[in-house]
Amino acid sequence: GKDYIKKIHEKSEYLYDNYGVKIVMMENYNMDLAHMMVSGCDVWLNTPERYREASGTSGMKAALNGVLNFSVQDGWWLEGYRMNSMAGWAIGPNDSNPDDPGVSNSWEIDSNALYETLENEIIPTYLNHDEWLFKSKNELNLILADFT
Repeated sequence: GKDYIKKIHEKSEYLYDNYGVKIVMMENYNMDLAHMMVSGCDVWLNTPERYREASGTSGMKAALNGVLNFSVQDGWWLEGYRMNSMAGWAIGPNDSNPDDPGVSNSWEIDSNALYETLENEIIPTYLNHDEWLFKSKNELNLILADFT
């Protein structure tokens, strides 16, 4: 766990130094904290352990507020991303099976995919206001049409 947090810290420093992007890790997540977070964020990063996400209601709540999702394909986002990939971003593959021996290294695969997607897709989209707005509208359409 400490090595993973250290890697997140190093990457967040790189993103801040090179792009001015701030990343914050929140501990002791609860409903009050969720309310504050959803009302002021642009991207909802959700990294549950694959096949352990019950439903992903925090991502749905974020989507209802026009916040773009960036999550592993589990819980609601497994279906949501397949329905409309223009509504956000997926972390890693969606074709693995919990009984597949390759799943044991999914943290490494997902970690690499997270940083690559953030740097090469999310940040450039964020810097393009029209493209960001387009994706936000797709997110709202997806959640309102299929998940409410």
